[in-house]
Amino acid sequence: MTSTAKVSIDLGARADGGVAALDLEELLATRLLVQGNSGSGKSHLLRRLLEQSAPWVQQAVIDPEGDFVTLAERYGHVVVDARRGVADLTRIAARTRQHRVSVVLDLEGLDAEQQMHAAAAFLGGLFDAERDQWYPLLVVVDEAQLFAPAAAGEVSDEARKASLGAMTNLMCRGRKRGLAGVIATQRLAKLAKNVAAEASNFLMGRTFLDIDMARAADLIGMERRQAEMFRDLPSGNFVALGPALARRPLSVRIGPVETAARSVSPKLLPLPEPAAGEDAHDLIFTPGVDEARYEAPRRPPPAPPTADVLARLARSAPPAPPSVEPTPSLSPEQRQTAIDAALREILADSDANFRTITVLYQDFLVRCRIRRIGGEPLSLPAFRRRLAVAHAGIELAEAEAENSPWAEVLAMAGALPEDMQGVFLSLARAAFDRRPCPSDADVANAYGTSSPGRARRLLAYMEERQAIVCRLDARGWRIVAIPGVAWETGPGDPAAAGATTPEASSV
Repeated sequence: MTSTAKVSIDLGARADGGVAALDLEELLATRLLVQGNSGSGKSHLLRRLLEQSAPWVQQAVIDPEGDFVTLAERYGHVVVDARRGVADLTRIAARTRQHRVSVVLDLEGLDAEQQMHAAAAFLGGLFDAERDQWYPLLVVVDEAQLFAPAAAGEVSDEARKASLGAMTNLMCRGRKRGLAGVIATQRLAKLAKNVAAEASNFLMGRTFLDIDMARAADLIGMERRQAEMFRDLPSGNFVALGPALARRPLSVRIGPVETAARSVSPKLLPLPEPAAGEDAHDLIFTPGVDEARYEAPRRPPPAPPTADVLARLARSAPPAPPSVEPTPSLSPEQRQTAIDAALREILADSDANFRTITVLYQDFLVRCRIRRIGGEPLSLPAFRRRLAVAHAGIELAEAEAENSPWAEVLAMAGALPEDMQGVFLSLARAAFDRRPCPSDADVANAYGTSSPGRARRLLAYMEERQAIVCRLDARGWRIVAIPGVAWETGPGDPAAAGATTPEASSV
């Protein structure tokens, strides 16, 4: 019986002069956490790890500063510009796993909230890949405290929850899907504990704050009084521990790299010597040849006496007010019709399912102003409910009519999480109309994802909550029934391709 030779990555040199080897296959199963203050060599370590493992495993780098895009020229990584949009990033991530291409997600130029949304979408696409595409993938996240913060910051709760959820999936559930998380942070205290705790391998670099030193010591099993050593570590030196690195804490010095970051640490340079005849005063205050001449603002003329101003105002006639065309008032029926039209326009956008509810709500308010829909605007919860009803193709008057069976269906929808209500109502509409049961791809699109597997899990969750009942006919086609009202869809092939028309895609 032959044994497969393990793949070892050369990180650099150990304190005793030996090679600091990292077992790549063990790393894929146990994950890695890197900590180091700015200037400790943390990014250099990540670059060494990426360069050494590039021939052996597919890689995806979440790069908030654009430092790792230089891997593209030397190692063939594809640089993904994060300004493409959330829906595009999710689809690109899915194709990344399908074709096993190493990528760098360049987040440079985005603000903190946009970076969190983009990283969440991309990590979600990697996580939701189909089972037959769960190849080993090394996912490196630099500045992980930005995407898995320990506490709420200045970004919205929605962005923080989305990003934190994606990072938690990567570190807690990613192993079974082939995802090996490598997260690096400047501050352990700012990184969510449930994300950091899932790593079994650690590389701890120089840090100065007591709280960070204490957490680093706890993670690698050192006594608190030994934590002071982290202050004395030179740049590029780390303490390694874990099944892929060493069974006991080991000092490691990271080796050289072949590529360089676009940004470099500032270096001291000698001040320029003034040329002969030049005066520092003249260099500052004399405009250059191509420089626009600065002109000081002219002083305003002296104000006239107050008595003259009052007399002039008394003689002048007040200007006629500008004529403003009155906004026509809408009847309740016309107002509801205008609101329904705005909702239909939003749903007609092919990316509507992939946009957050707050973005859709702002779009809705703008459309209402364009239509001059007066009165109190819909609140966010009311908008969410109306959008779910409109997505299912249900007329509000039909749903609110006396003795309407839709009242019971709407009550059942209200018992589900808000992000599932639109899909449930769409299934109920298909059952009411006796249309064929939507495919997994159609359900996924309605839920705002491209993963049929996630759609199947969604249907299973609804069935556990007794909101729907699924069964198969003799051909293996799915039928969905709505209990209570006894509506059933027609048989539909769950593996069919997604619908291509708006009418068919309104699941």
